[in-house]
Amino acid sequence: MACYESIFILRSSLADDEAEAVIEKMKSVLTKHGATIVKAENWGKKKLAYEIKHDRRGTYILLQFESAQENVVSELERLYRLEDSVIKFLTVRVEEEALQAVAAEEQGESESGGIQ
Repeated sequence: MACYESIFILRSSLADDEAEAVIEKMKSVLTKHGATIVKAENWGKKKLAYEIKHDRRGTYILLQFESAQENVVSELERLYRLEDSVIKFLTVRVEEEALQAVAAEEQGESESGGIQ
């Protein structure tokens, strides 16, 4: 099974409930196409490095997922293009060992109570 990370940026003018609706829509597309969502994080509103579509800030979202099908990435990116609230996105394939190492590191931090 292939592992992927997808980061997308939503317009900062979206309300929190609207942003959550878009995130749930993206997650439902992944599960509908047989992908398993490993992690979904809302990184919050951050300043952009440069202006994108007249926006200087955006809400960053991370989705990590696994899928055996190749068409799930193309379908997700097609949906990103159709959604007006998504201003930028990037999806990359991640080595499974790297994903497991990050998960093990996060597990160690949560057991020890924070950063050492």
